Amino acid sequence: MRSLRRAAVLLAVAAATPLAAQSPEAIPAKYRDVAARIIAAAEADSTGAWDRIAELSDRFGHRLSGSRALEDAIDWVAATMRRDGLANVRKEPVMVPHWVRGAESLELVSPRRAPLPMLGLGGSIGTPPGGITAEVMVVGSFEELAARAAEAKGRIVLYDAAWRDYGFNGAFRRQGAIHAARAGAVASLARSAASYSMRTPHTGNMAYDSTVARIPHASVTAEDAMMIRRMIARGETVRVTLRMEARMLPDAQSHNVMGELRGRERPDEVVVMGGHIDSWDVGAGAMDDGGGVVVAWEAVRLLQRLGLTPRRTIRVVGWTNEENGGRGGAAYRDAHQREVHQLAIESDGGVFAPRGFGFTGSAESRRAVEAIGSLLAPIGAGTIGASGGGADIGPIMATGVAGMGLDVDDTRYFWFHHTDADTPDKLDPREVQRVVAAMAVMAYIAADLEQSLRP
Repeated sequence: MRSLRRAAVLLAVAAATPLAAQSPEAIPAKYRDVAARIIAAAEADSTGAWDRIAELSDRFGHRLSGSRALEDAIDWVAATMRRDGLANVRKEPVMVPHWVRGAESLELVSPRRAPLPMLGLGGSIGTPPGGITAEVMVVGSFEELAARAAEAKGRIVLYDAAWRDYGFNGAFRRQGAIHAARAGAVASLARSAASYSMRTPHTGNMAYDSTVARIPHASVTAEDAMMIRRMIARGETVRVTLRMEARMLPDAQSHNVMGELRGRERPDEVVVMGGHIDSWDVGAGAMDDGGGVVVAWEAVRLLQRLGLTPRRTIRVVGWTNEENGGRGGAAYRDAHQREVHQLAIESDGGVFAPRGFGFTGSAESRRAVEAIGSLLAPIGAGTIGASGGGADIGPIMATGVAGMGLDVDDTRYFWFHHTDADTPDKLDPREVQRVVAAMAVMAYIAADLEQSLRP
């Protein structure tokens, strides 16, 4: 009995004692073989992760916050995680915004009549039942609109700016209605934030400001924005009719969904990783971000198959409501901020060929993470960028947790982002498996390290 008590005391002391930090230089040698095993196993499974992305996408389609499809998908993820043998599978409640698109259309009235593809922007109000018919004014920037504000009154402002990057072009989607309303416009349109277009409109979230009127705000294709600009430049008057039934309903019940691979020594310390399970109400949310959830989930399944159990727990999360509210990430922080998080990893940039990760943390932790990254060089994913994070892990990172964002070849990402074309066929199964390998190697070694990655 005395020996049992002594053993229990020693175990308790060991659990409370910080592990001695391992030299970053020693990490590659220690984990080279296991990293190679993980990569080889991931690449040998040529379609496993892609098949699961396709099943999620095909079975449930798009998954906007507040929708039945989203909750059905979350239920399916939880049930399937349990069948996969993940531990502590659960749904944690989150109240989310519930915006409904309704019927919508945009018609060119003059100088000729033609329907124009469009998508209302998330959070927009609708038009009156008969729609809004008005002359279009084209601008290329907020500065141009401010300089020509006297011309905007009673018109529909169209922002037509050539693609530069998502931050620049996305600003017209996010803030366009505010600037247009301030100038007296009756509605606003934004050229889709897309690096390439096949006359496909892109949706996304937008904002209002309480100091100005709320006006309807929608997205049009790059081709049609350029056409309208050409027409006006030739001296033609362009008029359109915009009809939108968009409305906001009361908040709805949703959930974060999660499961774990429990750690062998320090199960109460966590590496959390995943993506967002919700999507916009177009396409099937395969690339953005069903794929991000699945590759983290598949990474844990891969570790299970290989019999690899790290010191700490790896938790996979499908966060809800990233697209139009971010409430899933905030709810995760509120529920889990008292836990010890070793690292948070997010995948929300598509699951194309992996290039590495961005990392935000201490200089000492960066050296350890860069050492892990060197083991991903064989699949081209060894680069550790200057900063990392994501919308869903941002709240927990703000409490002091080190964070990483998966970095992929995003050449084609903004071709399909927030469109009807976000479907599984846009993803290469071999690239998806390399993402699984990158996530599995990074999460496993980070969870197994002797040292803490916390600042």
